Amino acid sequence: MDNTLGKKFTLGSLLSFAAPNIIMMVVLSMYIIVDGMFVSRLTGTLALSAVNMFYPVICFEMAVAIMIATGGSAIVARKLGEGKQKEAQNHLSFLIVVELAIGIAAALLGNLFAGRIISLLGASQAQMGMCLAYARIIFAFAPAFFLQTAFQTFFVTAGKPSLGLAVTVLGGIANMVLDYVFMAPMQMGTAGAAAATGIGYCIPAVSGMVFFLAADDNPLPFRMPKPDWKVLFDACLNGSSEMVTNLANAVTTFLFNYTLMQFHGENGVASITIILYFQYLFTALYFGYSNGIAPIVSFKYGNQDHEQLQGLFKNSILFLIISSLLANTLIHLNVSKALTIFTPKGSSVYQITLHGFSIYSIAFIIMGLGIFASAMFTAFSDGKTSAIISFSRTFIFIAGAVLILPGILGETGVWMAVPIAEGLGFLVAVYYLVKKRNQFHYVSESCGL
Repeated sequence: MDNTLGKKFTLGSLLSFAAPNIIMMVVLSMYIIVDGMFVSRLTGTLALSAVNMFYPVICFEMAVAIMIATGGSAIVARKLGEGKQKEAQNHLSFLIVVELAIGIAAALLGNLFAGRIISLLGASQAQMGMCLAYARIIFAFAPAFFLQTAFQTFFVTAGKPSLGLAVTVLGGIANMVLDYVFMAPMQMGTAGAAAATGIGYCIPAVSGMVFFLAADDNPLPFRMPKPDWKVLFDACLNGSSEMVTNLANAVTTFLFNYTLMQFHGENGVASITIILYFQYLFTALYFGYSNGIAPIVSFKYGNQDHEQLQGLFKNSILFLIISSLLANTLIHLNVSKALTIFTPKGSSVYQITLHGFSIYSIAFIIMGLGIFASAMFTAFSDGKTSAIISFSRTFIFIAGAVLILPGILGETGVWMAVPIAEGLGFLVAVYYLVKKRNQFHYVSESCGL
């Protein structure tokens, strides 16, 4: 482990280390996007809107799973940087058991109350049956979902990002193939999409169990877990920003669904679903990079290597600027063709989505800094600052904008909500990056920041 996280990182080696996690996050976003593509084209945009009505629940599950995983990863990586390997192993083993236990509880309770949950999410009568079929199967695979989320993070902490990438890609391929099999020849509809996704979860989950139980070159093998509630509390506190991000996604998706239902009915929900698919690709890029280098940041901080921390920060800002410009250029050149993957050109859903995207996509240019800053403070175990950045950016500003702007600007206000929220979130991130620079030494004293 020391040879992996302890080495000196240049921009090239940093990107090389983060690349598997970036690709892994993109593949994970493709789970949802491919489901949407098959559902929309094989079952219709009504079914697509039904699937999106359940998405807030998936965000809630992700919020809990990633809170424990990312918060725990920072603790484990810091312990490794301090040379306390047995403590790191004990912490990881306990946190994996907690993830599995929560997943089992989610599967049982979710199926028990599935109907009530769907009703609370505001599904229309036309959406109800398809949404319920999707929800029951996704709930059933919750244990695999929680384990997959944990292992995706801890593979990186163990210095094996390429292994994490490999099993995630295999899961993604399985999901894509089974999407077609279940929804085309077998005509299982939204239930088929859910089953394909759930089986895709199982591949990283099982692979992670095998690796952490049996791999000889693993610096973090499973040990008999000892309950350590302080570590769990610290992991939850430290990962609270990631939890807040996903809870905010749940709330804002619900608000978008509700608001656009008023303007365009189920077609409006289908349109915001498609636009959110584009957003997933950008957040996958930024989260993949930020979470990919987080163990390095934690290790260097634990090792008090200020020179490397400053290099990591400078190179990360450079990455955010270049990747944002390139990705936005590519997506704007191809958006009109990309929309036809989900809905025919000229359809009502196509026209609504194209109009909304022209405004909404402004947010994609500036969202990277907030994501990176939040992840970096999590890596420093400064969960409070991380949570403030994440909570303000993904919840307070977006929820406020969605609730206020449509009443002033009509439908245009819905599409403007996220760009305005991301702009305000950008300012919050800059404020804390300046304020905390001397505490964590990621900017040299000679720098003007």
